[in-house]
Amino acid sequence: MSKNIDNKSVATMRNLVVDSVENANHGHMGAPLGSAPMGYELFRHHMNHNPKNPQWFNRDRFVLTSGHGSMLLYSLLHLSGYDLSMDDIKQFRKLDSKTPGHPEVFHTPGVEATTGPLGQGFSMTVGLAIAEAHLRDRFNRDQFNVVDHFTYTICGDGDLEEGVALESAAIAGKLGLGKLIVLYDSNDITSDGPLTQSAHEDIQEKFRAMNWQTLYVSDGNNLEEISAAIEEAQSESKKPTLIEVKTIIGFGSTLQGTEKIHSNPVGTEEAKKIKAAIGWEYEDFFVPEDVKMNFNEISVQGEKSEMAWNQLVGEYQKSYPELAAELEKIISEKFEVTEAALTPFEDEKMATRTASGKMLNRIYKDLPILVGGSADLASSNKTTIEGQPFMDEEAHDGPNIYFGVREFAMASICNGLTLHGGLRGYCGTFLVFSDYMRSAIRHSALMGVPVTYIMTHDSLQVGQDGPTHQPVEHLISLRAMPNLVVFRPAEANETVVAWKLAAESKDRPFLIALGRHDVPVIAEVDFEAAERGAYILSKDADEPDLILIASGSEVEMAILAKEQLAQHKVNVVSFPSWELFDAQSDEYKESVLPNHIVNKLSVELGSTIGWSKYVGEKGKSLGVEQFGKSAPAGDLLNDYNFTVERIVKEAQQLIEKNK
Repeated sequence: MSKNIDNKSVATMRNLVVDSVENANHGHMGAPLGSAPMGYELFRHHMNHNPKNPQWFNRDRFVLTSGHGSMLLYSLLHLSGYDLSMDDIKQFRKLDSKTPGHPEVFHTPGVEATTGPLGQGFSMTVGLAIAEAHLRDRFNRDQFNVVDHFTYTICGDGDLEEGVALESAAIAGKLGLGKLIVLYDSNDITSDGPLTQSAHEDIQEKFRAMNWQTLYVSDGNNLEEISAAIEEAQSESKKPTLIEVKTIIGFGSTLQGTEKIHSNPVGTEEAKKIKAAIGWEYEDFFVPEDVKMNFNEISVQGEKSEMAWNQLVGEYQKSYPELAAELEKIISEKFEVTEAALTPFEDEKMATRTASGKMLNRIYKDLPILVGGSADLASSNKTTIEGQPFMDEEAHDGPNIYFGVREFAMASICNGLTLHGGLRGYCGTFLVFSDYMRSAIRHSALMGVPVTYIMTHDSLQVGQDGPTHQPVEHLISLRAMPNLVVFRPAEANETVVAWKLAAESKDRPFLIALGRHDVPVIAEVDFEAAERGAYILSKDADEPDLILIASGSEVEMAILAKEQLAQHKVNVVSFPSWELFDAQSDEYKESVLPNHIVNKLSVELGSTIGWSKYVGEKGKSLGVEQFGKSAPAGDLLNDYNFTVERIVKEAQQLIEKNK
């Protein structure tokens, strides 16, 4: 009887997949039809989750890396009892529905991560597993396994062709993430045709070489074989596990096993053939009563598991009150940045990257939830939390991670770390290498996940490393990204502001662009004004002859230029963040950059695109529109005529022109 209801439940899932894609006249049914049995077996018999409380902290996490197969996840969530109705299923891919084309976190109950760009779901799953391992090693004691859950994903052939998945797989193997289990939907088909057209490799050997346990399920419709593999994976505590499950894409279709069933609806007649092949005898969008009762057991067991966990935590509180209190603060995210962490710097000179490293360590004392590191540039990026260990195969309680030279995976893993709840991922590299991780940064912004990106070596002042390491177009390209805050502090105390805002952010990532060379520390920085994104740092008059606008280390140049323009009334505006300034009231923006003051000159060592919005049609922007060269920074700036003298000359010409 149990086997019959299991098969009937899988058939129900497959029917919902077909009906939804046909109803939407759009979508992907191939992967869900093939992987429905493994999805069912995992949700019904192995995952520890409570559909009545999708945010239960100790739940097993599941990410559908192959996000295009979203109807697999939606059918599971609906049938398991999550807040996803049949009407929601019928609205698949419709405007403002709870069932968008690809899963979106914080939009659909039970969705742990936004997926779609192939490979990133895999990497975020690694981040989720790192978060569990870190918290487990920090808080579990004796028989009190208060953090104890698995992390699962279903990925496909295309996911494992993406470099970001393999980068993160290497990190997962190095860290020995024994509670990470990947079910690999191995159907040998990609969108353009057979996998053999683009790949000739042994995935199992590749993963074993990265310190993974690998298992093999020869028949993706055999629930017993899938179940046995999941149980074996759960018993391995020192290595992550890849379970390769051989499936047939578009199972039941006359097009099965080919790329022709990968995406798009199949039409009424083919849909009937699929339903006949899977033994479906009911109407469209129907769930038989015995299938409902079967899936209801997930909620029943989930509520029992959560109650048992709550009791365990209660006993833990009695035995380890201090640890329990800290864990509760992590779960509820009640940490706050103290005034001590925001103490102004009083040094004479300091590089903003150095100030950032000091702020990271100050903030960690208040927020022991930061976990991260650098892509093999920790000493340059200043991203190490001092006095704390690095994670390794044996212990994960330290907050520092050696990511290696894997920028994309690093950023995507930090997304997963932060999505887990209770922790904040941060990571660093040179600003120019944000290109490697741009898609993951975009994902942070899209999901509204408050990852902190520490990007150093932010201008041509990198000098002798040359054009490969000198960013030109990067600031403007990142500023163009919705929901990302780019903050380029002028000096150490603006860096304090940057870190404060990043730490306090709840729903958007911060990218802090930092310089390598020392700049004067400005004691007069108005912290509250700097939080607004732009402010008057040095003011001569309400009606100045000229407004010099600058960000980052170029603020120092603007101040020096002002000193040489003593015959004029000049205001210097420090402008660390376009996004924060744009969010201010019209009154505030007018007070900083009055529209009727037409003499405005912006100064930034990068592309001038976008600055016209702030300098106005009669203003001017001084920047760099070409790649750099390899030379000492001073020589390079002279060669490019990006000097204080040039700023003074441009300012005088602007004032004369607009008389």
